[in-house]
Amino acid sequence: LGRSEEVIKLGEARLGTAEVEAALLTHPQVAEAAAIGLPGEEGERLVLFVVPRTKDLPEELKPLLAEKLKAHLFRHLGPLGPVEVFFTESLPRTRSGKILRRLLKAELLGVDPGDTSGLEDGYGGGKDS
Repeated sequence: LGRSEEVIKLGEARLGTAEVEAALLTHPQVAEAAAIGLPGEEGERLVLFVVPRTKDLPEELKPLLAEKLKAHLFRHLGPLGPVEVFFTESLPRTRSGKILRRLLKAELLGVDPGDTSGLEDGYGGGKDS
């Protein structure tokens, strides 16, 4: 990961992915989390990938949990503009445990993720909903 991928530009503000992820991990329903920035109207928009603690979270509860997570981030970090939340069973990680955010970004943008030889086994794709 390059340093530019670790900072999300939300309008005039800059926010570190680690800061967003740390705030998300304080929510009792979040087991793992990754944050990325995607091109938006004013800089980037925040996109979150969340592995819920409840393994088989019913589909009808996902929108409610997504809203709760957005409110949780607002309380911890202030206004962030549009936030999109995807729930997933796992996050792509290198064998050393680092989250491969570029893989999540490529998946959403529908582009080639590049070299995935360092990908830990067991990752099946990023977004369920």
